Amino acid sequence: MNIEEFRKHCLLVKGAEESISLQNRNVMVCKVMEKVFVYLPLAPEDGVFRAYLKCEPERTIALREKYKGVTPDKFKTLMWSWVALESDVPNELIEELIRHSADEVIKKLPKYKQAQLNNE
Repeated sequence: MNIEEFRKHCLLVKGAEESISLQNRNVMVCKVMEKVFVYLPLAPEDGVFRAYLKCEPERTIALREKYKGVTPDKFKTLMWSWVALESDVPNELIEELIRHSADEVIKKLPKYKQAQLNNE
C-alpha cells in the first residue's frame, strides 16, 4: 500500500479529519473527535513509509511476532506500533489496522462523544 492509498483509507473512518502535527510539521495526523488514531510521517525512513497506529496490546504482540513490518516505537509500548506500508504486512490487514486504531481511540471517548459520532 502506498502513502496516498493509506491516507485515503484513514479518511474513510467515520468522522476522520487530517491535519499536520503541531509538534512536527512533517507528520500528518488523522483524528476522530480531536483524538489522534494515526501518525504518518510525510518522508520515508530508509526508503519506507511507516504509520504509527494504536492497537490492543495482545494483538500488538502477535502482529510483531508475525510481521517484520510491524515494529515497536522507541519506548517499546504495546499500545502503539509502527507499520511499514510497503512490507510483508498485507494491504487488507493495514486497512483493518487503521479501523482498529480508530476504534481503540473511539472506545476511550466519553459516551456522549461516542453518541455524537454515531449520529453524524
